[in-house]
Amino acid sequence: MRFENWVAALEKRHLADLRVPEVTRALRALSSAYVERRHAVARGGPLDSAGKRAAFALFYAPLHFLAASHVLQSIEDATQPPPSTIVDIGCGTGAAGAAWAIAAGGPPAVAGVDRHPWAVDEARWTYRVLGVKGSARQGDATRLPRVEKGGAVIAAYVLNELPAHARTRAEEQLFSAAARGARVLILEPIARGIAPWWDETAGRVTSAGGRADEWRFAIDLPPLLQTLDQAAGLDHRELTVRSLWLPGRAA
Repeated sequence: MRFENWVAALEKRHLADLRVPEVTRALRALSSAYVERRHAVARGGPLDSAGKRAAFALFYAPLHFLAASHVLQSIEDATQPPPSTIVDIGCGTGAAGAAWAIAAGGPPAVAGVDRHPWAVDEARWTYRVLGVKGSARQGDATRLPRVEKGGAVIAAYVLNELPAHARTRAEEQLFSAAARGARVLILEPIARGIAPWWDETAGRVTSAGGRADEWRFAIDLPPLLQTLDQAAGLDHRELTVRSLWLPGRAA
């Protein structure tokens, strides 16, 4: 019910000054940026208009929430015991970190970090509407706050946006957090061309005692998301995502 209420609140928030056709046009442009020229996302282009920001918040954020929830519920030790805190790097609108807090029963506090001021404001709103303890601030995904044993870190749909040197730095910090005992979850689209580095990083994760998975699951989108999905020429009757999981079992 939290998810449905959040989506209804998103509709009210982002369609107050925009019509559905405007958001649909923006969603087509946003989808093109994600699929055809992914690294343009890192330069802020997809958030350069009210329509694109609304499309991201109304459409992609709920999909990210659903994907994160599915993965977290499928990994046995992801939610129990609940993490003490969850750091969400490149948090966007806060959907993935909030999904982890809710899957864990609500106790964890989420700390979102994103470089875009609009995303930070939207993440704060997301936490409030979903009833999650959380805060968000502007920051760099390559400068991970220190996370100790009992904590958790999620990097959802963000590493592929970084240039190679920055992604390498972010990965090293994620592995260091796992070595200290923090649980680490990385989520990315399943399309191979988006993250050519995936296989190498997945090999490191499995060598460190983690796991790499690809997931496909059927979903029933809320009515507004169905409308946007069809109008933009997309098809999300099935969601796909791949994940890397480091269980953080260090002493």
